[in-house]
Amino acid sequence: MTEFLNVDGGRLAYEVSGEGPLIVLAHGMGDGRGAFRHLAPLLVEAGHRVAAMDIRGHGESSVGWPSYTRTDVAGDLAALIRHLGGPAVVVGHSFSGGSATIVAARHPELVSAVVELGPFTRAQKIDLGGLLRNPRHRSGMTRLMGAALFRSAGLWKSYLDVAYPGVKPADHTEYVTALQADLRRPGRMAVVGKMGQSAPVDAGECLAGVRCRALVVMGRQDPDWPDPEAEANGIVAGMAPGVGRVAMIEGAGHYPHAQYPAEVAHAVLGFLKD
Repeated sequence: MTEFLNVDGGRLAYEVSGEGPLIVLAHGMGDGRGAFRHLAPLLVEAGHRVAAMDIRGHGESSVGWPSYTRTDVAGDLAALIRHLGGPAVVVGHSFSGGSATIVAARHPELVSAVVELGPFTRAQKIDLGGLLRNPRHRSGMTRLMGAALFRSAGLWKSYLDVAYPGVKPADHTEYVTALQADLRRPGRMAVVGKMGQSAPVDAGECLAGVRCRALVVMGRQDPDWPDPEAEANGIVAGMAPGVGRVAMIEGAGHYPHAQYPAEVAHAVLGFLKD
């Protein structure tokens, strides 16, 4: 059941299921909380209370916010955790991976651990060599940047075709069709464009301030980087020694939690038990 939280600047939609220690899930840009439809039940089954949020400008959350940065989404995450009676494990995908870093560094009392899925957490540099050598990376980044620049739901769907290599969820076609229809609503692709042009400098500046445990989960076939494992290791290297670790999901692209939910759940739950 959808619930709503009014915060300064707009309204956030979320849903909660299960009982136990709190986990808050935040999806990436151009998606919705349904991105966790296969992962969330596994976390609930393992004994967690799971809250999945539509980040600002997406899904059932409102549009028309003053800005759409990772710091803004981090503030929304902090508000939701307070509302639900944290602390919480924060799981952030892609854009929201950077937001998870920020909320952990700035509000350590609210965050017990961080899981970042395919996160954009560091300032990115165009790797011309990587674009030339890696056709998957070249194809993914061309479509991703085109979707953000031209605010095109069609180009976004084209990007998803590359971002989900190989295995896809059984309901993938229906989910992407509904997602594309949602992105064609007034103002939605404008949000994607603004987020796509928001560099993760704010998140990178907070990496060294993360003191809770952190897990970076990457798909080995993620098209957003020429070398996904190197990007994951770079994020961990920016944290204090011993804080972060990396888990690589074989065969997965930019959405490991949707393609391989059982493997991601295993990695997350094992990390939380250690």
